[in-house]
Amino acid sequence: MRTMRTYTELIKLPTFGERFEYLKLDGAVAQETFGGARWLNQVLYQTPEWKVARRKAIVRDMGNDLGCEGWPILGRVYVHHMNPITKEDILKRSEALFDPENLICCSDMTHKAITYGDFNLLPKEFEERKAGDTCPWKKLK
Repeated sequence: MRTMRTYTELIKLPTFGERFEYLKLDGAVAQETFGGARWLNQVLYQTPEWKVARRKAIVRDMGNDLGCEGWPILGRVYVHHMNPITKEDILKRSEALFDPENLICCSDMTHKAITYGDFNLLPKEFEERKAGDTCPWKKLK
């Protein structure tokens, strides 16, 4: 069994790629979490407690993907449970649901990459443009 992921450990990793590797599920998606009770997590995301926890995570991470400075989330912000939750967590109102140590901000594509373990879905790091870089017959220095 994998040790529990924590926000405190995650933010010690300096790069976006390292943080992704720490969080990815290695193809563990579709493990029994909600089954036919998917409605439970949708109810959770409408509760006042979730809305407060979500807002605090977004402020803490300054709207950055995986909390990495310089990786702003330009679309919808997902607040991801770093340790997957189950229907039992929701029914018992587990502390893990709202614990900031279990939450991280991410973009839609990063969330999908974490869930499906697919590095190719991740956003690419910004590359500064240079004069002539789109001109095929000019050599760059």
